[in-house]
Amino acid sequence: MPQKDPCQKQACAIQHCLQANKYVESMCRDVIRDMRRCCASQAGTSVCCSGFKDSNPQENKSNT
Repeated sequence: MPQKDPCQKQACAIQHCLQANKYVESMCRDVIRDMRRCCASQAGTSVCCSGFKDSNPQENKSNT
């Protein structure tokens, strides 16, 4: 039996938030931040993180 992806909960929360907010990413910053934290802690073990691994959080872009 395959194991559940460790970041699946956060990935689903992002989808739910985006759908509820007509895909306005700024309305979902908190859940996106939670996903990034999960991905950082999983060190490549989460398939759900494949789209997050090369992207930079918005917070870091404004600080550079």
